[in-house]
Amino acid sequence: MGRMTTPSPHALWTPPARVRGALALVTGRGERAAVYERFGRRLSADGYTVAVFETDAEDASSWLTAQSDAPRVLVGADAGASGVLRTLAQGADVDAAIVAGVLVDAESALPAAEERTACPLHLGVLAAETTVDDPRATEPLPAPADLAAIAVPVLAVHGGADPVSSLAAASAALRAVPDLELIETVDGLHDALNDQSHRSVAASVVLWLERLRTGDVRSPVVRALEAVGAPIA
Repeated sequence: MGRMTTPSPHALWTPPARVRGALALVTGRGERAAVYERFGRRLSADGYTVAVFETDAEDASSWLTAQSDAPRVLVGADAGASGVLRTLAQGADVDAAIVAGVLVDAESALPAAEERTACPLHLGVLAAETTVDDPRATEPLPAPADLAAIAVPVLAVHGGADPVSSLAAASAALRAVPDLELIETVDGLHDALNDQSHRSVAASVVLWLERLRTGDVRSPVVRALEAVGAPIA
């Protein structure tokens, strides 16, 4: 039986003016919604509604389906990314997805805060907003054949020095996704959305969302050209 009501997010950030799209983010292991306040505030300032779910990707997907503002983007971090990819493979009615810190080994231990981020502010947030008592089971990444069935664009963000799930392993696992864009946070750790490069990551996400809004996520909105003019002596 399908869900009878639209699930409510555990946190919600809305744009101050025109809405340019909606994101529903599924938290990782032991994370409370407040872990993503900085991300939610920044994306909402750029026109995107951001809802955070501490439950599962089905709740996030159901909430997105009820939103009228497109693109509707499912987001998952850590183990939440596995749930997002599974939901996509099952044909979720969304326009795209973002996965961060994809957890290749579902049996890996809950990482220490120092393995997750080098950002002093985020370390303080983790101390206050994470718990080892997470009732959700950590599910494995979908099989390559299931990933190959994903029919929407996927942006993957991963730390270049992630000690929990290596960039090489994550890249190999995600290779089966047909329309994948993978960006590395240089020397970044596991919490790719909230590490020291969080401003650049948020900017990269917005640039990707703006391309998604054009109908062709591969078509650039801005691009670098060769420098013109003589160099300053």
